[in-house]
Amino acid sequence: MNEFVSVEKMSKKQKREYYKQQRGVWNISPVTRIADTDKKHYTRKIKHKNGASENE
Repeated sequence: MNEFVSVEKMSKKQKREYYKQQRGVWNISPVTRIADTDKKHYTRKIKHKNGASENE
């Protein structure tokens, strides 16, 4: 007879099985859903506001 054992007291192997049963199947693949980044339109930032050279 299987008695209830809290998750904290389960062995590592039992925890893996428990959490494996808790997880569901993804309807969508998160790997294929990549957000578009703004790196395509990258422009360099202005280092100095007044545009003075380093020698001055």
